[in-house]
Amino acid sequence: MKKILEHNKICAIMRNIPLEKTLDYAEAVYRGGVRMFEVAMNSDSAVRQIEIMRERFGGQVYVGAGTVTTPERCRMAWEAGAQFFLTPSATVGTMEFCRKYDIPLLPGVLTPTDVAVCLEYGYPIMKLFPAGDMPSSYIKSLKGPFDGTEYVAVGGVTADNIECFLNNGFIGVGIGSNLMPKEYVKNNQWEQASQYVGEIVRRVNGSDV
Repeated sequence: MKKILEHNKICAIMRNIPLEKTLDYAEAVYRGGVRMFEVAMNSDSAVRQIEIMRERFGGQVYVGAGTVTTPERCRMAWEAGAQFFLTPSATVGTMEFCRKYDIPLLPGVLTPTDVAVCLEYGYPIMKLFPAGDMPSSYIKSLKGPFDGTEYVAVGGVTADNIECFLNNGFIGVGIGSNLMPKEYVKNNQWEQASQYVGEIVRRVNGSDV
């Protein structure tokens, strides 16, 4: 995951995006400057969306599978071509699957116990979820006893607070429905969507994070 996150501070989370809008949505986000995507496996047509995006973008973007919480989802995401997995919790089965097949994984954590479990399985880079519900100092509290760990903020990230998360020590963020106004997706306003995402990317890249 470190290699993927080195040049990708923003991961676009695609949850419940209609299948027929998959490429329009992804291309708008891509034009805005985002190169890392998560397709939530508990969405309709998630497997097909991963396949479509891998076919369309090839090596231009990273396409991952999120909410990979069961053996069946692990298998389906892997066969669809997902390049990395994410979980909302420290799911041991997924960690074992990813270690077996050498799949980059961003396991979800919230508590010190979660962090300890992920470290036991060899995952020092984790997803703090739901990050928006925790105090801004929480990441520093986790890093105290767990030196060498890094975290990506997911849950509660918006266009307005994204820089706050990065300035507080997160190495990246995942942002879903807040990545662009919902009406842009509903009304197929893809040029406006691209410009909106582009402004977020410019702010992040231009900050001191």
